[in-house]
Parts: sequence; C-alpha cells; structure tokens
Amino acid sequence: MNNQFEYLGKSLQGKCCQAVVAMAVYQEDRVEWVKQAVDSILEQTFRDFLLFVVVDGPLPSPILSFLQAAEQQTEQLVVLIGTENLGLSSCMNEVIERCAVLSPKYLFRMDADDISEVKRLEKQVSFFERHPHVSVLGTSLVEINEAGVEVGGRKLPLSHQEIFDFLPKRCSMNHPTVAFRYSVFEHGFRYRKELKNTQDYFLWIELMQAGYIFENLSERLLKFRRVNDFYKRRGFDKSINEFKARWFAMNKLKRYSLSNILYAVSVLALRIMPAKVVKLAYKLDRFILDKLVKH
Repeated sequence: MNNQFEYLGKSLQGKCCQAVVAMAVYQEDRVEWVKQAVDSILEQTFRDFLLFVVVDGPLPSPILSFLQAAEQQTEQLVVLIGTENLGLSSCMNEVIERCAVLSPKYLFRMDADDISEVKRLEKQVSFFERHPHVSVLGTSLVEINEAGVEVGGRKLPLSHQEIFDFLPKRCSMNHPTVAFRYSVFEHGFRYRKELKNTQDYFLWIELMQAGYIFENLSERLLKFRRVNDFYKRRGFDKSINEFKARWFAMNKLKRYSLSNILYAVSVLALRIMPAKVVKLAYKLDRFILDKLVKH
C-alpha cells in the first residue's frame, strides 16, 4: 500500500462486504457528474457492497466537500485521499490492496462521470452466482453526452471465445462496466501502474493468457459519458499504447495474422488524424461492430 494515501474520514476497520465498487476521482471531474456517479451506486438494489472512492491528487473544493458529506451520510462509502495525481492504475491497485482485508467476492469498476443502472450490481452478481467458471464480466452500455442525453451505444461480443477473437483488434470489454471475482487479484494480478491509459486492455490480455474466463452481458447497464473532447483525448501516447496492446495480444495469445497486423497499423495511423476524421471513423466502427456482434 502507498503511504501517500490517507483516509478522508472513516477507514475500513470493522467493515465487511460481498462486493467492492472502485472509483477514482481527479481534478478534471465535475461535481455534478461525480454526484450522479456516486448516487447511482448508493441507490443499487444489491446492498452488500462498499463504494471505495480514491481521490487522485488535488481536487476542487466542491467535489471534496460533496465526498466528505456523502461519506458522513452512509456507511457504504469510504474515501481515500491521494496527495498527488498517480493515475487510474495506481488508484485501482490501492483499492485492491486495501480491500483485501474485507475478503470480498467481487470488485466492480465505476468511473466518476458515468451512471450505473439501478440493478447493475444485482444482475452482475447474479450472473456470477449462476456461472462460477466466469471471472471477468462486463456489460453493454449507453453513451450519453455532457447533458446526459443518449447519443449512442456500445455493445461488444458476449462469449469468451468471441472476446478472445476480438482482443487483437480491439479492447473487448467496456472497462467502466466490468466486475471481477476478487480471486483474480488474490492470485497476484494488478493493473500496470506505469500506464496512464490502456491499462485495462493490457490486463484483459494478461488474464486471458492466464486462462480466466470472460463474458459480457447484452444488457446496457451503464451510461457512459462521451464528452465534447472525446475524440481529441486519446493523444499520441495513448495511440502508441493501443498499438502496443494489440501487438501484445497477438504475441501472448498467439494470434499473429496479416489481418490483425494491418488493423493495428491502420488504427495507429487514424489516431493521428484530425478530430473530425476520428469522429467519423468512430461512428463507422460502432456501425460495423453492431453488425458483427449479434445479441
């Protein structure tokens, strides 16, 4: 555990839960979105959970004040404060390390600008209970804009084999929707802390290689915030990391092919083009994916 983190108020002492929901908040988040994200978890129909929020560096006072007040109002929220911005990987690994003492069965991901449907946790836990061989479970999602208006959707392959087949070309899990069996982390797996982006893509590949079983639910159980600069945020570093992840997948999963190589190179070239071109390509990709993936 990193000693640069300290609890805002209460600690984990005396707590026990079946599921942990892990969320990171940083200075670019908006207080109204953070409130919607937190409320969407605290209002879940499944109740045996702890929402663990990590503050990733300095925060605007409205967000910090909201988190402080919310933590005082419920026993299901714990807030951890970080003195500097370390990135999502370090925040998630900190949750994993600290919450191990609770002996939870599941870890859920959640982002601070998204909204979980009220039965999300219930449905994913229920699926895990009925399918003990599955260790990583995602869902489809609805895309919303800054005003909360639906602007699209994203569905991904459902079965383990389909997810495996897709991995060398694209990240086959919607990261904010994913739930894990905690045993995955008890076996030593973690997010790569040196990565500021694409950390989920690399983790899927490592877990797939290790033999863990993946599934996606067809239900859209999360509203994903697609903000105005969505097509500009990727940047050159993230484009390079995505290319490395695709190459890593081909290597680790023994999936070298001309098709996979050409796809990786073409996407890298696309990422450095103007935002308008990227936006058009993104819409085309969603259309093609909808045609390829049969739910």
